[in-house]
Amino acid sequence: MNEEMTPHRVKPEKILQTAIDENVPAIMSYLSRDKWHVAKVLLIDLVADSLKIESTSSKKHPINIQMNQPVGLSFKYGYGKFVFDTTVEGLEPSRSPQADRERGGTIVLAMPQKIEVVQRRSYFRVSVPESLKVEALLWHRSGKLKEQRHLHDVTDEMHNCCHGRLDDISAGGAQVTVPHENGVLKVSLKKGQFIGVRFTPTPYETPVMFTAQIRSILPTADGESSSLGLQIVGLEASPEGRQVLTRLIYVVEQYYRMNQSGVKQQDMQPVPSAV
Repeated sequence: MNEEMTPHRVKPEKILQTAIDENVPAIMSYLSRDKWHVAKVLLIDLVADSLKIESTSSKKHPINIQMNQPVGLSFKYGYGKFVFDTTVEGLEPSRSPQADRERGGTIVLAMPQKIEVVQRRSYFRVSVPESLKVEALLWHRSGKLKEQRHLHDVTDEMHNCCHGRLDDISAGGAQVTVPHENGVLKVSLKKGQFIGVRFTPTPYETPVMFTAQIRSILPTADGESSSLGLQIVGLEASPEGRQVLTRLIYVVEQYYRMNQSGVKQQDMQPVPSAV
């Protein structure tokens, strides 16, 4: 896919057919039983106005999905990461009986109206400028979301909150250091858990909120804190979520410029929101 193959110039069908022809792996994010899930999938066919996909996960991790359910898909190819949202139109047996037994069959999705692309550089981690002390609020996710399409919207009750320091950020993840209390984390956190995250990029901006999965928890060198590696999930699954993604891209570029120029906090001026 070259520079001419951008979502602004090419129909979604052609972009998806390229991904199918090249066997490009994709990630699907979705809600099941009020919890976030991500699954590795493969785009296998375009039929009329539908896209067919199959899970590449083992049967130990089945995809629990329903008709008319909104989902988000993303895949990396060429110069960027392609993201879009769509809905489930049907469930069919797989073309391969073996795959049907192991992966749960074929999922039929509506053809997306729009596919957006995020440049790969936005997914490289950028350190928070030393002049900033960015606090991150973390909390357990619980209860039902009022609207499943608003994947970025933190509408459920915040409980078991803890505060940490944002160390770095990208469009796809973050690292947060959380101090210990009496030698342990104040809130029980574990690898694989989904949590809510909120931080204010600079003192003059509105907070950014998203859902993330804890991918790693490691003690810091001084033993007084834990460093959490987070993977941001669900933003590609709705237009509202992609607004948050756009905001994160802006924050990454903002921090990069500050690191390059050595801007100090007292020299900063209010900036308009990117969303």
